[in-house]
Amino acid sequence: MRYKIGDVAKILGISPDLLRYYEKKGVVKPTKDPDNDYRYYDAWDVNFLMDCLWFKNFGFSIEQIAEMVRIPSARQLSTLFYEKEDELRATITRCELLLKRSEEHRQELTHIPRLLGRCELGDSPEVIRYINRYTDSFDNSPALQRLSRDWLDLIPFTSRCFEIQKEDLLQDGGRDYRWGLALAMDYAEQLKVAQDPPVAHLRSERSIHSVFKSSGKGNFSPRHIRYMVDYAHEQGLTITGGARGQLLASVLEGDLLTGYFEVWLPIAEKPYDT
Repeated sequence: MRYKIGDVAKILGISPDLLRYYEKKGVVKPTKDPDNDYRYYDAWDVNFLMDCLWFKNFGFSIEQIAEMVRIPSARQLSTLFYEKEDELRATITRCELLLKRSEEHRQELTHIPRLLGRCELGDSPEVIRYINRYTDSFDNSPALQRLSRDWLDLIPFTSRCFEIQKEDLLQDGGRDYRWGLALAMDYAEQLKVAQDPPVAHLRSERSIHSVFKSSGKGNFSPRHIRYMVDYAHEQGLTITGGARGQLLASVLEGDLLTGYFEVWLPIAEKPYDT
């Protein structure tokens, strides 16, 4: 019995376009009616296409399948599956990392209501990072552009990070800040990311920890965390360096794009009386 392309598509649950693509790649060769140019498939063709779908669902490309359905020995077929297993293991590892990153970011988002505009003491995360933007200007040097492309491939394991120098934080009217990308050390090690300059290693420090928000284009500035400086003074804490943090979320509040930022301000705690 002969089947038209639409019938085969229904039997296999795939689109006619995929069947035409299989034909274009030489995977299957239906009979064509010379009078009307209709494609016709027989039962053997349908079974053959089911074999193709079996390979496809392992993740083999159509180009690979076109070779596999004509492979001359089971041993060679076994080799292709061996290579595919390595790919699948790499995919599983990456998916596990993505799941971990998703869980971590979800937890980071839950900190927003609790820490918005409030301060607590904690240890800042250990990260590697590079800077490519200074207030409103990007560093477009070729070396940094290459580094940026490499790090953009690491999204979403990287986070958009910022730094505010101590002098800009402490002086009234300070407005300068820096932006770049940061990567937690555990991901840097698992992903085998190079740590050569201009990538810098930032160690964990005792810090004031908080979350702040900034609404509207171009409104991000050191003034948003002056309350953390006031908190340090009130608690008798010594600020030992500039603030650093990351963008947690961008949302549309009313008609304004609003960013929520996690921030760490390193301090030295006053010694306890003995």
